Amino acid sequence: MERPDILHIRSRLPGWIAWLAWRKMDPATRPRLVSTVHGFYSVSFYSAVMTKGERVIAVSNSIKDYILKNYPSTLSEKITVIHRGVDPAHCPRGYTPDAAWLDAWRSEQPQLDGKTVLLLPGRITRWKGQADFLRLVAGLKAEGTHVHGLIAGETHTRKKAFLEELQGMVTALGLSDEITFLGHRLDVREVMAVSDLILSLSLDPEAFGRVTLEAMALGKPVVAYNHGGVAEQLLRIYPTGLVPVGDIKAAGEKCEHILERGDYPENIGSFTLEAMLHSTLAVYESMINTLPNAFFSCSTDSANVHIFADVPAERPVAKANQANSD
Repeated sequence: MERPDILHIRSRLPGWIAWLAWRKMDPATRPRLVSTVHGFYSVSFYSAVMTKGERVIAVSNSIKDYILKNYPSTLSEKITVIHRGVDPAHCPRGYTPDAAWLDAWRSEQPQLDGKTVLLLPGRITRWKGQADFLRLVAGLKAEGTHVHGLIAGETHTRKKAFLEELQGMVTALGLSDEITFLGHRLDVREVMAVSDLILSLSLDPEAFGRVTLEAMALGKPVVAYNHGGVAEQLLRIYPTGLVPVGDIKAAGEKCEHILERGDYPENIGSFTLEAMLHSTLAVYESMINTLPNAFFSCSTDSANVHIFADVPAERPVAKANQANSD
């Protein structure tokens, strides 16, 4: 029978199940409890379970600030900020899709030929900023820039009315030849690779926003509103891409400036999957090493985490069990 040394909760419903069971266990022998706050959850008793870990991981400084503001009983010193990371092998700089994909793409999207392609990835919902994106493309068109805007993201049934609103905006702004709704895509990496510039225009701050990091890992310029986890990325990797929240004119001018100068991001630095894994394992290690006679070591590769421990006989092997997202 497995007896994990770490219990890691990562979403609310599994978190409540795990925490209610954990708190009834003997404090001397129960696993150490870690939680990760992945988003700006609605502030409530239900969401508070994500702050009940003995150590709490926040995916950005913005999330740490959210925790401290809304759950003031959570001590700052028990929160560790660990940014999400991408695998450079999956999103290598200068990546080019294979010939078959490119042939299919050109066949499906002939309207892009000879155009500068702007991409806004994200599900269809008002706060993701698709309406601002349409106004931005309209502004660039008015300036004589030959652009085409792609909107890549699924539309939930409850958001069909907003999609129709956006389609109405396309017609009203005279953008029928400049906007394509791609719908849900499983090949966002490839679509980013053939786009000239990626945008993040979320009206509310993103908890982290991994797609912008993937774009920069590919070497693609990003223009983004200056808030949330996306701003934390760009401040360290590509600060020139930041613009004030809601300032569509500034965003359009920034796009023109970047495209004219050919200004591209450098490498993504410490925002890698490996760095994220090592930081998470360091949290585990700091907790495991508080067990009597415990010795902890670990190794990682891009796909797996390996955890080893030399612990008392009644705890034969260190394991980390994660209560994942519902």
